[in-house]
Parts: sequence; C-alpha cells; structure tokens
Amino acid sequence: MTAGHLPGGARTRRAPLTGRDEELRILTDLLAGVREGMSSALVLVGEAGIGKTRLLDHLARTSTDLRVVRTAGVETEARLGYAALHRLLRPLLADPDAFEALPAPQHEALAAAFGLRAGPTPDRYLVGLAVLTLLAGTAAAQPLLCLVDDVQWLDRESAEVLAFVGRRLGAEGIGLVVAGRTEGSGPAAGEGPGSYSDSYSGSYSDSSDPSDSYLGSYSGSGGPFDGFTALPVRGLAETDAHALLRHSVLGLLDPEVATRIVADTGGNPLALTEIADALSPAHLAGAAPLHEPLPVGARLENHFRRLIQDLPEPTRAFLLLLSAASPEDPVLLWRAAGELGVPAAAADEALSAGLITGDHLIEFRHPLIRSAVYRGADATLRRRVHRALAAVTDPVQTPERRAWHSAEATIGLDDTVAGELETASERARARGGYAEQAAFLARAAELSVVNRAGRLVEAVQAHLVLGDPHSARSVLEQAEPLLADDPLLRARALYARAKIGMLLAQLTGVPALLMSAADTVAVAGNDPGLARRMLLEGLVATLYSGHDRLREFGEAVLDSPALRPSGSAPLGPDSGADLMLRGFALRMAEGYPQCVPVLRAAIAAICRGEESDDQTMPVAELTIYAGDETWDDDALRAVEVLEARARQTRALGALRAALLVRSSWELRAGRFSVATMCLDEAEDLAVVTGQPTPGDAYRIELLAYSGRESETRAAARLVAEDWVEANDHGGFGDWARYSLTVLELSLGRYAEAAALARVAFGTDNPGAAARILPDLVEAAARSGDELTAKDALRRLEERATVAGTPWALGLLARCRALMSDDDQTASLFEEAVELLDRTPIRTESARAHLLYGEWLRRRKRRAEARAELRTAYDMFETMGAAGFAERARVELLATGEHARKRTTRTGHGLTPQERRIAELAAAGSTNAEIATRLFITQSTIEYHLNKVFRKLDITSRRQLRTMLAEG
Repeated sequence: MTAGHLPGGARTRRAPLTGRDEELRILTDLLAGVREGMSSALVLVGEAGIGKTRLLDHLARTSTDLRVVRTAGVETEARLGYAALHRLLRPLLADPDAFEALPAPQHEALAAAFGLRAGPTPDRYLVGLAVLTLLAGTAAAQPLLCLVDDVQWLDRESAEVLAFVGRRLGAEGIGLVVAGRTEGSGPAAGEGPGSYSDSYSGSYSDSSDPSDSYLGSYSGSGGPFDGFTALPVRGLAETDAHALLRHSVLGLLDPEVATRIVADTGGNPLALTEIADALSPAHLAGAAPLHEPLPVGARLENHFRRLIQDLPEPTRAFLLLLSAASPEDPVLLWRAAGELGVPAAAADEALSAGLITGDHLIEFRHPLIRSAVYRGADATLRRRVHRALAAVTDPVQTPERRAWHSAEATIGLDDTVAGELETASERARARGGYAEQAAFLARAAELSVVNRAGRLVEAVQAHLVLGDPHSARSVLEQAEPLLADDPLLRARALYARAKIGMLLAQLTGVPALLMSAADTVAVAGNDPGLARRMLLEGLVATLYSGHDRLREFGEAVLDSPALRPSGSAPLGPDSGADLMLRGFALRMAEGYPQCVPVLRAAIAAICRGEESDDQTMPVAELTIYAGDETWDDDALRAVEVLEARARQTRALGALRAALLVRSSWELRAGRFSVATMCLDEAEDLAVVTGQPTPGDAYRIELLAYSGRESETRAAARLVAEDWVEANDHGGFGDWARYSLTVLELSLGRYAEAAALARVAFGTDNPGAAARILPDLVEAAARSGDELTAKDALRRLEERATVAGTPWALGLLARCRALMSDDDQTASLFEEAVELLDRTPIRTESARAHLLYGEWLRRRKRRAEARAELRTAYDMFETMGAAGFAERARVELLATGEHARKRTTRTGHGLTPQERRIAELAAAGSTNAEIATRLFITQSTIEYHLNKVFRKLDITSRRQLRTMLAEG
C-alpha cells in the first residue's frame, strides 16, 4: 500500500455514527436521569479512534434542553495546574452572580486556584467542593451536562477535582461524562510535555451488576477516576464496520479488500475512515495488492505523521503552533505565528487536507492528530515554536505558561530559564497546583548549573503534599547522589525518604531515618522545633512498627539535641506534642512510673487546645496510646478538641486520624453507632485524600465488641497478611490480637483469649500492654492459668496505682476480685463497679457488672446476681455488644430469669449514607453544614432526608431525633 492523501476514492462526507445502539441506550438513560433531577458520572473508555469523541458530540447535540459545558485534555498543557478545569468552567464563571454566590471559603479557594486573586494556598478539597457547589447551583436553574474528552491529558489538579465531584454527585441534575484511552493505546509514557498524565490512561473490568452487563468499572492504575462506572467503547461489529467503510468509499470497494480492512482495524471507526482516505481507488477496487501493514493501532498516529510530512513547511509550522498553544487563546496563536513568520494562509493546506476544522475556532479534527503533529515534529522546529510562544505570552498574567514554553525552547543548561521555572513553581504552589510545582521544579533542575539538588528536593516535597510517594521516590533518587556536601539538604532528603515510607505503609527503617534527620536539623539547621516534629513522626512510626528497638529509640530521643538545644539542660516543652514525645521516650527508656505524669500533662495540654495545626495528625494518633497507657479518659475530650481543630482548618488527613482514634473512644463509651459514623467518615476521607482504605481492618475492635465473629476473624487475617507480615506494622498486630481477645472473652473461650493476650504482655509495648492486662487476668483466671493471672495482676497493681484514675483503679479492683477467694471478693467487685460507673468507659463498667453477677450466681446468691446480670445485659444490649449480651443472657437464664434474646437491629431500613445524614440532622446540623461535612451538595442531603422521612413515616427533625434514639 502507498499512503497518499485525498485520493480519488477519498471520503467527501462526514461518517455517520454507526453501530452504537447499546452505548446510545446507556447514554440516553443517563440523560433521562439528569432531566429528572438525578446525577450520574460515567467514563467512556477505549483505544484511540474508537469513537469516544463522536459519542460526546452526540450527547452535546441531543442535549439542547440542558446546559452543556465541555473541554478536553491537551497534551501540551498537562503540567499546568487547573488548566483544563478552568476551560470547562469558563462559561459558568462568566456569570458573576453564580461565582459570587459560593460560600466565602469556597469562593476564595476557587479564585486562588485559578489565579484570579492573591491569597493563601487553597485547600484542594475546598476547591473540589467549590466546583461541586458551582455546578449544583447552575443545575438548579437548568440541568447540566459536563463533557470532558481525553482525560489522559488532563493536568492532575483538574482530574482530581473532577473525580472528587463525580464521586459526590447525587440529586443535583448533573451529568458528568469523561472519555479516556485504554492503557497502552496512547503514546508511550515519558514522551512529550504531557507524559505525566499518561497515568490516567486506564482499563476496564466487567461489572458485577447483572442488570447491565455492558457496564463495568474503570481502572486507571491508581488514577483519580478509578472505580467510576465505565462504558467500554469497543470496535464496531463486523456488519457495522463494513457499512461504515462502504459509506466512506465513493468508488468501487472489493469485498475481499473490505474484509481485510475490517479485520485489520478491529472495527476502529477512525482507522476505517482514514484507510478509506489513504488508499487509492486501485487498492480499494482490488486492482493493486495491499502489501504494507494498514495504519491501525499505534500505526494510525504514524499515518497522520506521514500526511503531515507531505505538507509545505509553513503549514507544518502552523500545525505545530496549534498543537503547542493553549486552545482557549486564538489571539496568542496568531501572534505567535507572526513571531515565527508563518502567514495565516499556511492554515489553508491543513484545512484542505482535512487535518483541522475551521467552523468556529481552528482546531484539530481528531485529538490523535494533535499528538501526531507534536510528537512527530522536528526537534529544532519544536524549540522555535515554543520560543515564539514564550515571546508572545504575557509574563505578568500567565508567567507559568511563559516559563514552560521557555524551558521547552531550551537545550542544554540555562540557569536563567531554570530560575524562571522556579519562580513559576512558587506561583503554582500558591494556587494549590502541587503537581505543576513538582513538574516545574524537576524541569528547572534539568536546566540548572547551580542548586540542582535543592530544586529536586523541593519537587519531592511537592509530590509528597500530593500524596504521590512513587513519583516522590523517583525524583529523590535523582537528588540523593548530589547531596554529599550539604548536610541540611541531606537531612531534608532523609525526612522525605521517611515520609515516602510512611505513605507506602512501609515502616522498616523509618524511625532511624527520622532520628538522623532530626539531629542534623537541630544542630546544623538550628531548628529544634522542626527536629522535634521529625522525632514525633518517628515516635508514631516506632509505635506502629515492629517494636524491636523501643528502648534504643527512647534513649536517642532523650539525648537528642532537639530536646537539649543548649547541649546541657533539657528543654522544658509544654505543648501536647512535645510532652507526648518526652513521655513516650521516658516510657521506652526509663520505665512506666516516669512517663505517667508527662503523658497525663500532654493530654491536659491538648484539651486546652495548645497544639499547632501541623502537629494535629501525629498527636491525634498518639492520643489513643497515651490514654490507654495512663487509663486517662480525658483522652476522649482531647481527641474531640483535635477533631474540631482539623475540621476548622480543613486538614483532612488529620481529621481522618482523629476520627479513627475517636471511634475507639466512642466504642468504649458504649456509643457503637457513633463509632460507626466516625469510621464511615474516616473511610470517606481516605477516598477523598487518596489514602488506602483497609476495609474491615480498622473496624476490627468494633466488630469484636459487636460479636460479629466471622468478620472479626477475617479482619484479623487481613491485618496479619497485609499489615504485619507485609509492612512491619507490629502495632496493628497488637490491636488485632486485643480485638480477638475481646471476642474470645465474649464467647467464653478463655484459654484462647489468654493465649492471644500473653503476646502483648510479653512484649510490654506502650499502649498495647496496658490495654490487655485486665483481659489477661480474666482469661488466665478463668482458664486455670493461675501463674499468668498473678503475673498480670502484679503488673496491673504496679501501674494502676501509679496512674491513680477511677478507670485504672476500677480495673484493678475488678481483677483483684477475680483473683480473690475470700470475704473481700464482693467488696472488691462493688468497688470496681462504683469506680468504673464514674467513668465514661461503659464497656468496662458493663463487664464489671457481668463478672460480679457471674460470681454471685456461682455463690448461689441468685437475687443479687439477677440485679447485676440484668444491668450488664441491658447495657450490652443497648450498646450493641452482642457477644457479651449473650453471655449475660445465658447467665440470667441460670438464675431462673428469662431475658429477651437480642435481635439484630434493622436500622429502620436506612442505608449507611441515610443513617449518617439522619444522625447529623438529628444532632441539629443544617443541610448546608451536613453537605460541607460530607463533601456532597445540599440537593443530595435534601434527597436523602426525604427518603429517611418516608421510611420512618415522620415529618419533622424533632420526630427524627426521637426515632433514632429509640432505634
């Protein structure tokens, strides 16, 4: 085959939309839902040329009763933060009333992201919420359809915001349809200026929903649209492919030639129509053989390149300008053409060849042509084009674009351009464009003579802010060989290496990295505050990891210059974070009595709100350990303070940590439904922030207390395999064993409970050992292991008396009663009940009543036993502790009293989302407050509340509070 252009048999008519009945049915259903006020998000996924753009065209053309906004990813703008999002929203931002109607924090965040005004760096999740609110406000007046093509070329910031919006659509009347290439169908990663976004190319997996086997789930190798409903756009069926080919050929078409073309193209519509253009009439009629491979798959882009190469040089230069210029600024295009000396008439040849269209704006006929133009261009001409674009780009209004064009026009080293890129990266960071900042700094490093290592380390930090440890590690590996002569920069690199490990949940070696970095920063950098922050994160990693070097870590912290900046007298910190650091170091290095007053002071300082915002996350994580270690129930109030701070500052990572910790305290307070809400919200935040969601692993304690045996054991296996064995999370292993111990105790399997509890007793890890002591006494005493029970009681006596709280002393009295066999037993149980009833730890109080009742029954004191067992049963049944409730019920039966066996609660038939919204509404939150908290729209809140009211057959929020309290 010889590839020419516009031969005699070429296409002269626009090809029809052929063979897409199933796709059109699904898209029509989506539009029908939008017209009815519902919302939906969908990803069209398929190889280049398969027809995704034509389907988007069809949607736009058939949605004249909807408000339609549309954009597409552009390869040359894939590094410019929020560029695609700004193009999509420009028609909506043109209405000042809609933009100004946004709540003030959202308005300020979106304005800062788009560079419309100066201000603090916008929170990227607040930007997402602002876009969601803007779209919902527009849809309230007229249903809205958002179409986004070529998501593989979206800048990361835009892609993440659109994914954020798509996951939160509910009942606003918004349709979001995005289209992207399947993995491997696009150009190779690493080529061209937009290669970063190749990570958004994805694949498709079959749906598990039998109601529509044509739909599936999108997977973009960890990209932002992962998990979206996907509509795979495949090659045309053979009959439809033949029909399209026949329509595209005006002359003779030999049946055997047609069969060969259809088979080789796999029914790809663009390939079919381009082959019809490229082949001569003789080839199509079968008079000339088809020797060369037909232009399909990756060869389709090469086909376009050959067409471009045959054009005159000015036309090729114009096409290259068009591929590299911003599609939203035609004036810039023509100014750059003038700078380059390319006449306007140069576009005529491209129009005649069918490579571009000029109906409204001049643009490429197909996105693949843009890629072919840019990637196939001569390197010298490409630099000239970028130089021309840099020359005409406004250095004040769009310095980022100017700097990037200047960089693309540069070969070799150039510190001036590198400096411009670094300056532009700061502007990107100020807009919240951290992916853009990282890209600019990495390119600046490539061009740098001086400060190359510093720019690379700054790029690493930007990737870490994004939560992208893989990219951060790749850039860090480039920087590390350059750090030998700069100890402070080397310390920052060690800090980054440790944070990469923590983001990947790979904790081995992390504490040592942080210790080394902290010592350097404290001495050479004269920044003990930052050094203590590093040590605090090292402490968290130490408690979470395998615990094999606790004493060594504690001694190193106490000797660190971060705590002894003068080299002599130790620092006397009074913030909760610093007290936590010192307290746990004392626990590891010197022993229990030394740590208790310091950790108690840390909890008190947190309750007073004396924490800096950047320490909220590690302090929240440490609060559970400190509270358990000292049996200080003020830790619940402390974590509530931290949660409120995180909500106020919209620190979502810290908020997630606080909610996970609070869930444990709410569980102990017997408020299982509140604990569930905390865990649900934490899981939502994990999705929002791109963190892993470990399934039931984080719910294992709640599952155990709820008596859900099979789920608890499955969660324990998950912890063992995915966290302890794979990632050295020994602290997580302690938590799983504790939860299994609780489960076994509730089932009366005392020997099994004792075997589990002995592990934490033997290692004596902070937090875990204190938590397990009373359970080990009970399990060992009940299973006949008197020696272990005495050892555990001895340690509990040593520590509970030092702690001195009602919680600690109540547990001690309970355990002494279990080990007593004399006249003091009853008074010890009564002391335990009295002390524990004074605390908010309702699970332990209920267990004290249960154990006392069991002892009384065995002493034939049935009337007294019934009172204690009935109290225990009612407490367990009310909180939802099914295993312990059943244990109490069986004991009651033995006294002659029949207790109603607990039945599974239906929750009034509410879904988890409806339950969360109902709980917040019942607590007094407004719809706007609930929407902000859950990152959804007020329309969706109203929709769910209406469903809740119908299910509960109520008409007011006052009735809602009553129903939920009764349920």
